[in-house]
Amino acid sequence: MLQDRPTSDSRPPAPQRRPDLRERWRLMPTALKAGVVLVLWFVVWLVLRGQDTLVLPGRDSTAVHDWLTGFRDDLLASRDTNVFMQFTGVVSDAFSALIEYLQGLVAAPAFPRPVPEIGWLGVVALATWVGYAIASWRIAVLVAASFVSFGLLGYWEESMDTLLVTLSSVGVAVLVGIPLGILIGRRKWAENLVTPVLDVMQTMPTFVYLIPVVLFFGIGTSGAVAATIIYALPPVIRITGHGIRTVSTTTIEASDSLGQTDWQRLRHVQLPMARKTIIVGINQTTMAALSMVVLAAFVNGPGLGEPVLESLRILDIGRGFVPSLAIVVMAIMLDRSTTAASERSERVARSGGEDVRRRRITLAVTGAAAIGAVLYSRYSLWAAEFPETSVGSTLADWTNTVVRGFTDNYSSVTSSIKDGITAVTINPLEALIADSPWYLMAAVILALGFILGGWRVLPVVTACLAGLYFLDLWHDAMVTLTMVLVATAIVMVLALVIGVWMARSARADLVIRPVLDAAQTIPPFVYLLPSLALFGPGRFAAIVAAVVYSAPVAIKLVTDGIRGVPETTLEASRSTGTSRWQEIRKVQIPMARGSLVLAANQGLLYVLSMVAIGGLVGAGALGYAVALGVSRSEEWGKGMAAGISIVLLGILLDRIMRGAARVKADPLAGAGGSSGPPVSPVA
Repeated sequence: MLQDRPTSDSRPPAPQRRPDLRERWRLMPTALKAGVVLVLWFVVWLVLRGQDTLVLPGRDSTAVHDWLTGFRDDLLASRDTNVFMQFTGVVSDAFSALIEYLQGLVAAPAFPRPVPEIGWLGVVALATWVGYAIASWRIAVLVAASFVSFGLLGYWEESMDTLLVTLSSVGVAVLVGIPLGILIGRRKWAENLVTPVLDVMQTMPTFVYLIPVVLFFGIGTSGAVAATIIYALPPVIRITGHGIRTVSTTTIEASDSLGQTDWQRLRHVQLPMARKTIIVGINQTTMAALSMVVLAAFVNGPGLGEPVLESLRILDIGRGFVPSLAIVVMAIMLDRSTTAASERSERVARSGGEDVRRRRITLAVTGAAAIGAVLYSRYSLWAAEFPETSVGSTLADWTNTVVRGFTDNYSSVTSSIKDGITAVTINPLEALIADSPWYLMAAVILALGFILGGWRVLPVVTACLAGLYFLDLWHDAMVTLTMVLVATAIVMVLALVIGVWMARSARADLVIRPVLDAAQTIPPFVYLLPSLALFGPGRFAAIVAAVVYSAPVAIKLVTDGIRGVPETTLEASRSTGTSRWQEIRKVQIPMARGSLVLAANQGLLYVLSMVAIGGLVGAGALGYAVALGVSRSEEWGKGMAAGISIVLLGILLDRIMRGAARVKADPLAGAGGSSGPPVSPVA
């Protein structure tokens, strides 16, 4: 008797394998994982708060700080025998001699003359001619108006000092940076060697550069030039390398097929095709240099930073507003000039070429006129020394009147905003972060680093945390971290609201983008003044300045990310009947998540840079320790430890954000799988 064979449909279903713990962890949403960590943190904090927070009271120092100060003293004592200190001494003397010579030419009396070798009229004429030669008549007019405004505001000599230090530093940075950029653009080993150094340098806030510079190059002009060169180097190296690297491979192969040598390929193909990108790098280097020159006033560097710093010390807003205005004018002038110079050849090509003979004649005639103005300014007193005007003092008095009137009428409003945000966000978050035991806080950061960035970030995060513990400024670092997180959160809210608006409205983009471009050219030091006027000294003023300084870059990144969502995807979502709000929330923002992470990363680093400077307006924490270390010899060790702590904090946050971006691009990377594409380097 035949028995019925069981068919495949009648077989009992195979029991499903229950996912193991690792798989369940991987499948859990990131937000839920982070939420679990935060809840556990809060519960433990309720029990252990206030214990082992590693508070270092007031201006106390530790053995580590004293050791650093002793190390500095030993180095200074060995100036006559230490080869490196002798080298930095020679370089320092060369910088001082160069700037002193240039000052005698255009800024300060050149003994025995009571005025500079070239008077203001000659300087304006020469600068205007250069503006026309490298760009256009429009730029020439902008340059002339900018130079005249320096004199009218009453800061001719300080403006010339700022320009001299900036342009001299940019010249050295370009001489060193472009060959190095070409090397990393053509040799992979050089790129692998140099890129991590550039990442660290660009993660480091401007203020922190001053501490080691004071040690090796001293204070004054030499220290200002050295700090500016070091700070301005990374952009030109990185962008030159990028320009060389992105020359089309087809073009390279075509040049190879012609039998060109390596040098011929570089000179005739790669450099000409990367020219525009290299000039963009010079533009970025120039803006970075101006930013540092202004801040270098803190180490007695010459220029416009001195009156701004003095106004911060005596809380005279009007007195600081006028030189700040001159700095803004100078920043716009330098930015527009270098940008126009980079676009000139393309603009001429688009317009069908230019009359070369006519241009040469114009350059020759205007050049002769400029030389005539230079000669005239050497022998005429009114053309040598800019006439005194009351424009600057009137503007300062008017500013003080406006600020006084505003604070008298609206101080209750600004105080309410400050007190409200402080009570609702800053104080509770600072209590949670800074009052947690150091080991609890370290465990939370490691856990969040693992959840957001995967295993790869843990070695770096662990090393940074160990460094913070070793440097004995843990509590100050946590207070600084609180300010950074609050400011970054506000920046991202602004970036989302304004960025989405700009991406969806061409009219909004047309109006807001020029404002953001102009805001990005202003040195961070300048932002402290309006914040101080509105909210008074303290950490809230530093946070506001950090938000204003960081928002433009984050807004533009979010705008570009939202705008990059394919139109076909949007059309598909609209065909299903989604509303405008649903389209933003469920389509555009999720698809632009990579840009949002990058915006948060960049905003965070900008915020950290400004919060460090915020020590000048009473923000306390690490910024105050750095300011103290730069200005007081006996506090150098603690200031150095604070500077290194800020760098460690920046690297820690940067690596976690980069890791998060990598995990978003490739979820397996977070679980130890294959790595995703490298994230764009920090600007």
